Amino acid sequence: MGRSPGNSHSDRVLDVVAKGAPAVSALAASWRRSGHLHALDPATHAPSCRLTAAEIAAARERLGRLLAIAQASLDRLFLAVGGVGCSVLLADADGTVVDRRGARGDDTTFDAWGLWTGAVWSERHEGTNAIGTCLVEKRPLTIDRDQHYLARNARLFCTTAPIFDEHGQLKAALDVSSCRADLTEGFGRLIATTVADAARLIEAENFRQAFPRARIVLTPDSERDINSMLAVDSNDLVIGATRAARRALGLSPSALARPVPAGDLIKGAQAHGDDIDAAERAVLKRALARAGGNVSKAAKELDMSRATLHRKMKRLGLER
Repeated sequence: MGRSPGNSHSDRVLDVVAKGAPAVSALAASWRRSGHLHALDPATHAPSCRLTAAEIAAARERLGRLLAIAQASLDRLFLAVGGVGCSVLLADADGTVVDRRGARGDDTTFDAWGLWTGAVWSERHEGTNAIGTCLVEKRPLTIDRDQHYLARNARLFCTTAPIFDEHGQLKAALDVSSCRADLTEGFGRLIATTVADAARLIEAENFRQAFPRARIVLTPDSERDINSMLAVDSNDLVIGATRAARRALGLSPSALARPVPAGDLIKGAQAHGDDIDAAERAVLKRALARAGGNVSKAAKELDMSRATLHRKMKRLGLER
C-alpha cells in the first residue's frame, strides 16, 4: 500500500507554514513547529527513524514499573480494536514506541507504516502526528489522515492520550492507529474515548503502586477527573499527588518536596485533622470496633489497662 496521497497535501501544509499570521488552531501551530522548528519537508520520502534493539531495551528499562503496569491495558485495548485493523502502541516521553499490539496478518503493513516497536514518532522526526503532538501539548488528541504533517502519513488515523507518572511528569503516551480508509468519524471518537480511559487506568495504577503504604484519596470536587488523587501517609501527611490533583489544588512542582498536612491542602480537613482529642477518639473507636465493643479486649489491643481505657472513654464522651 503506498503511503503518499500526492503533492496536494504537501502544498496545503506548506501554505499554512508559510503564513506569518499567528496560528488559528492547534493543528496549524503544530504544522508550523514541524516546518519552522524542525525544518521538515512534508513531501519527504525519507524512511521513519528506528532505534536499534539495544536502544529499545534501554528505553523500556527507563519506563520500568509503568511498562509492566501497562501490559494488561494494552491487551484489553487490543481486544477491543485489533479486529478492525488497528494497532495499539505505547511510546515513551521521547516518542519511541516501546511496546505494541497488532494482528499478525497486519504486521507487514504496520511495519511499513512505522507502527512498530522502535519507531520514533516525535514531532521532531515525523512532524504533526498524534503521539508526537500529544507529547508536546500534554493532552489527548486525534490526528486524522491529512491532518498529519508528512504526506507519507496522511492515510493514518491516530488517537493518543498522555500518561503522567507519580510526580506529575509526562512519562508515556498510549496510541491506537489505523491505516484503514473506511474508519468512520464516529468510530474514531469511540476509539479516542477508550484510549483516554485506558491511559487514566494505567496512570492511576502506577500512582497506587508508587505509594503502596499510603491511603489514596480523591481530591474534593474530582467527580470529572478520577485521577485527581493524593497519597496520604499514616500521619495524615500528603506525600504524593497526581498531575490532575496538582492542577486542581494549584500545587507547584516543588510543593511536595516535603510532606504536607492533608488539612493544609483539602478544605475542611484542618478542623478535624489537627484536633488531638478527635484523633484519640478515632483511635479508641477503631479499637472498640475491632473488639466488638468489648472494653477489656480493646484495652489489651491498645496496650493499656481497662481502667485507663474507661477514663479516656469518659473524658472523650465515649462512655455508654
